[in-house]
Amino acid sequence: MGAQQANSAYHRRVPFPSELGNSTSRQLQAMRPSLIVPVGSTEQHGPHLPLDTDTRIAEAVSRSVAEELRAQTIPGVDQPTWLVASAISYGASGEHESFPGTISIGLAALEHLLVEFGRSACNWAGRIVFVNGHGGNVAALTAATTLLRAEGRDVAWCPCAAAGADAHAGHTETSVLLHLSPADVWVDESVVGNTAPLPELLPALRRGGMAAVSPVGVLGDPTTATAAEGSRIFAEMVESSVRRISAWQPSSGGMLA
Repeated sequence: MGAQQANSAYHRRVPFPSELGNSTSRQLQAMRPSLIVPVGSTEQHGPHLPLDTDTRIAEAVSRSVAEELRAQTIPGVDQPTWLVASAISYGASGEHESFPGTISIGLAALEHLLVEFGRSACNWAGRIVFVNGHGGNVAALTAATTLLRAEGRDVAWCPCAAAGADAHAGHTETSVLLHLSPADVWVDESVVGNTAPLPELLPALRRGGMAAVSPVGVLGDPTTATAAEGSRIFAEMVESSVRRISAWQPSSGGMLA
C-alpha cells in the first residue's frame, strides 16, 4: 500500500514553483521546463563590494528574467515553464587571486562543470540558458555550450549586459549593488580605480593580474554610483536578457544574439 501511495503521488496536480531548489521530482514529472542558470564568481570587488557581487547580479537578473518570460503569453501557443536554478557561484577568476577572498576554479574546471551540468539537466529540462555575471567565465561558457549544442542539447548563454558599463567594481557594479543590496555596500570605502579603457589594460592584466593595473582591485569609478542609476542599469540587463532568450538565436559559440 505504501508503494502505491508513493507512486500515485507523482500523478496529482501540484502548484509549480519558480525555482529549481524549491521544486520536487513530482512537480517536474509531467513537463519539460526550461532552466535559467545564474553563473557568477567569488572574487574581490575592491574594498567596498562583497565577494559574491557577480553572483548576486546574475541571480537577480535571472529571477527577474524568469518573471518576465512567464508573463509572456501568445494566444494558442504553449509557453515553456521557466525555472531558476541555484547559482554556479565559483568561476574563472585567476586574475584576482592576489586579493584575499578570491576563489577561482579556472577555465578548464568551469567548462567541465558546465558541460556535466548541461548533460544531466537536459535529461528532464527542454532548454537551458546560462546567465553570466562574470567576464572571466566567457571562454568556458563558449566552449561548454558549443559542445553541448553539438551533442544535440538546446543550451545557450547570455551576459548580464548594459551599454557603457565599466569593467570591474566601478560605477556599474556598485550602482547595481546599491539598487539590489545597499546594506552590503561599504560606500565610505569606495575609491577610484584605474579608469583607462579595458583594451589598453588587457596586456598588463593578462601578464600580472588585476593587481598589476589596479592595486585597489577596481577598474572604473565607484564614487559616482547611485541606487537610481543601478535600477536603470539592472532594468537594461533584464530587458537585454529577455530579448535574447525570447529570440533564441545562439551564435556559433552558444551566446544568444
